[in-house]
Amino acid sequence: MDLQTIALHEGYTKDSQGTMVVPIYQTTAYEFRDVQHAANLFSLKELGNIYTRLNNPTTDVFEKRFAALEGGAAALATSSGMSAIFFAIANAAESGDNIVCAKQLYGGSLTLNTHTLKRFGIEARYFDVHDMASLEALIDEKTKVIFFESLTNPSIDVADIEAITAIANRHGILTVVDNTVATPILCRPFKHGADITVHSASKYTTGQGLAIGGILVEREDLVSKLRTNPRYEHFNKPDASYHGLVYVDTNLPPYTLRARLSLARDLGAVLSPFNSWLFIQGMETLFLRMQEHSKNALALAEFLESHPKVKKVNYPGLKSNANYKNTQKYFEGGLCSGLLSFEVASLEEATKIVNATKLYSLVVNIGDSKSIITHPASTTHQQLSDEELAACGVPAGLIRISCGLESASDLIADMKQALEA
Repeated sequence: MDLQTIALHEGYTKDSQGTMVVPIYQTTAYEFRDVQHAANLFSLKELGNIYTRLNNPTTDVFEKRFAALEGGAAALATSSGMSAIFFAIANAAESGDNIVCAKQLYGGSLTLNTHTLKRFGIEARYFDVHDMASLEALIDEKTKVIFFESLTNPSIDVADIEAITAIANRHGILTVVDNTVATPILCRPFKHGADITVHSASKYTTGQGLAIGGILVEREDLVSKLRTNPRYEHFNKPDASYHGLVYVDTNLPPYTLRARLSLARDLGAVLSPFNSWLFIQGMETLFLRMQEHSKNALALAEFLESHPKVKKVNYPGLKSNANYKNTQKYFEGGLCSGLLSFEVASLEEATKIVNATKLYSLVVNIGDSKSIITHPASTTHQQLSDEELAACGVPAGLIRISCGLESASDLIADMKQALEA
């Protein structure tokens, strides 16, 4: 099926009432038929509902539908995009290990990887997403994950997914791709060798800034990479916390299974059924919205590129952009989402422009139906030093825009008056 059809139908068989809309199963627990039925569920002899911290019928539809959009085998919904990233890394790495990350990352991911994971004994090492030599030089026998974004936020770079995954596969290392900004509508990393994707569903998936949530997806046949791989012994040895279960021997997608039975079970960072339902509604229009977001962003980027006050525009849909070649290779139809950034002369000039806009909302979010403007150096990346800001492509004069679904001419007119105020 095509993506727009999957987004409307996958994962839901109408219940006994024939409801067209997926029901909200707002419950914490489920009644078992008898003791044997309960025992079978807990031992995975049967699959079914146990407790909403592990699974829920509404969330199950969301997970199946999103996995199908990505072309993956299975998914695990989480309470936020950050928890999806943490689960993806913690599922592979432990104290004494390291992860290799692109330095062009969302500020929250940089903080998680550099500071929080350090307290768990996991070291983060950074490479330039455009420099494959810098990536390979960081890998050793303790490297468990290579983490990068398909379309980086807010530097707006497009990763060479095939080049990165080829290096990872040569060393038997898992790749985790944050595909939030592109969404599966525009970019499908599994087609290019990636192992796991993560998303903040709070962004384009909901589309209206209605709910916080995340999702982790694993590719088909990931078990073949995990089985007998010395980097991932915990997938190949009995799990003492779950009846001696060996994840690669279950005939179920092992990465999401372990994340569910170990991390979601123990940490509880799971999605509420109501938020799952909101995300399902958002997915029904995702195909159409991503086209419109992309068209508006390109029109605004072309205007900004021609304005004398703008030093640089970061949007990979522009033919002048250094990422244009990768965009044509990895993004469907060359459409590359609604996120762009541009640089002006100084912090003072950027502040003046942001404060002068009328149609754009000053908000630290992206992917909303309404256009959003952000000054990353003073908000999402404020915790970084000047050196760290420069390294991840966030100078003081950078302004980030998440183009909404308004008229492109109105968005351009408002930006014009702000630049010239």
